Amino acid sequence: MSKSTIQTPDTASVQTQPAIRTQDLVKTYRSGKLETKVLQGISLAIPAGSFSCIIGPSGHGKSTLMHLMGGLDRATTGEVSIAGTALSTLSDSELSELRADKLGFVFQFFNLLKNLTAVENVEAAMMFSKTAPKAAKQQRARAHELLALVGLAEKADAKPSQLSGGQQQRVSIARALANDPEILLMDEPTGNLDSQSEQQVLDQLFKIHATGKTIVVVTHNSDLAAQAEIIFEIKDGSLHQAVQPAATKV
Repeated sequence: MSKSTIQTPDTASVQTQPAIRTQDLVKTYRSGKLETKVLQGISLAIPAGSFSCIIGPSGHGKSTLMHLMGGLDRATTGEVSIAGTALSTLSDSELSELRADKLGFVFQFFNLLKNLTAVENVEAAMMFSKTAPKAAKQQRARAHELLALVGLAEKADAKPSQLSGGQQQRVSIARALANDPEILLMDEPTGNLDSQSEQQVLDQLFKIHATGKTIVVVTHNSDLAAQAEIIFEIKDGSLHQAVQPAATKV
């Protein structure tokens, strides 16, 4: 399948602007005369407030799609829109502002600053947003509030080396929420965790989703995908199918 346009379940009945829409999205990497087409014309819509998972074999374009949807990379052709704003129309500085204000990112390897405490790592994210509190006391109060939300109030002064993998990932989730983004994009957020830590992180994700956030997760975790509202399957750089699980626990 070289080009995909698949109607997501119930998308046609959604009256609000999709949180994320892609149209004929293509990403090609070039090295000299060699071209590798990683994404091949993907069109999809992610409803606002939904919990969606992107699944598929390794190396088939899932993370590339996530990076394009988050404005971390530019498409070769096609379009990504966030709440109706076409990313191709934005300058690099405007795109940075949109990422800081509307998107939160969580990655597999945490990416915490090792010399900062948990609360300082959360505060650091507020430096890049126009919507975050400006006063230091307000930033500190919000950081403590978010750590409490993910069950880590008592670990505010701990550095990453003093935290378990699951705790570090929960700090990264708190950091992603620092600027109250509308959308959370997560690339294998449980891929580096043991079973107990994984469940703790999933519990926090479902709690956050219940507040109305749009959550999109790239995952190989079949248990997590089974609890999503929409599953997008990517194979060979194309949207193979979009399904809605029969039973949703989110």
